[in-house]
Amino acid sequence: MPNSFDIAVFQGDGIGPEIMAPTLAILSDLAVGGGYSLNFIDAPAGAAHYAQTGDSFPSASMEAARQADAILLSAMGLPDVRYPDGTEISPQIDLRKALTLFAGVRPVTVRPGQPTPLALRGGQSIDFVLIRESTEGLFYTQGRGEVEADEARETLRITRAISEPLFRFAFELAKSRKAAGRGPGKATCVDKANVFRAFAFFREMFDAEAAKHPELSANHAYVDATALWMVEKPWEFDVMVTENMFGDILSDLGAGLMGGLGLAPSADIGYNHAVFQPCHGSAPDIAGQGVANPMAMILSAAMMLDWLGQRHDFAPMQADGDRLRAAVDAVVAEGAILTRDLGGQAGTAEVADAIRAALK
Repeated sequence: MPNSFDIAVFQGDGIGPEIMAPTLAILSDLAVGGGYSLNFIDAPAGAAHYAQTGDSFPSASMEAARQADAILLSAMGLPDVRYPDGTEISPQIDLRKALTLFAGVRPVTVRPGQPTPLALRGGQSIDFVLIRESTEGLFYTQGRGEVEADEARETLRITRAISEPLFRFAFELAKSRKAAGRGPGKATCVDKANVFRAFAFFREMFDAEAAKHPELSANHAYVDATALWMVEKPWEFDVMVTENMFGDILSDLGAGLMGGLGLAPSADIGYNHAVFQPCHGSAPDIAGQGVANPMAMILSAAMMLDWLGQRHDFAPMQADGDRLRAAVDAVVAEGAILTRDLGGQAGTAEVADAIRAALK
């Protein structure tokens, strides 16, 4: 049918399959009402698959990802299943590198009345996006670092080929958020340019892109100060863009502002491909108990609908992304049906049913 999309689905490890199942069910319901089709293609990979077969990422699964219109990936990795060199199985990082998914998009939103560790005495709402470069930086030599008896080395790499499109993406996002009334149109470069020449180079490219957008504002922040300001005044941020490792750390801080990783969705976006997955881990300690929080996975699916709708100029998908996000917000704000990580007692299926009911 017209507007038919193939979605490569990585079920994940631990709680991964438990939160993916209700997400796919909700997406299927939305597609029926929205006049489009989502064809889910199973793509085995991950730590459990490695333990069973000795292959963490089959070539057929990578090919399915390359051919798909979008990729849904659940929580990956198991702490006790590792490669011989001691590193964890991370298909999500393999995908970022193989498909050049340079923009890791981590939205952080706290609506008025939503539970948060912050004391928002002024009733402020928080709505900003952290963009993490996802293919190089301090992750560049992942699995290839040099280890000797008395010394170990990893290489931080920043290139023009990746940073320039990253900054274009950041300013375009700031522009679209401003047009939608979501932000003031401000991009912040987060770095450590006062110490490292690589970050001075990073900042130089950010400034060059900023000069092309006089209608937007741009500023800089050192990463240590940013961590402080994300707690003291997070409502002042709009779009933040940073290096891979800094983004890895700050995205978890952003999740903490929202009350935990259970509400933290993400996307890794490149020129032609995009992966959508929750920020949290596979939580093997609660796997199989039916108590995992599916909200981050469901919110990641909403981001997928946004991206597909925008990419293919198909407004019903974008509208469904907005509806799905609003349904999750409504369930969280009501506070009656929440999983344990958010202070409730509800199970995975109960929360998913509440979100489905909020969509009607």
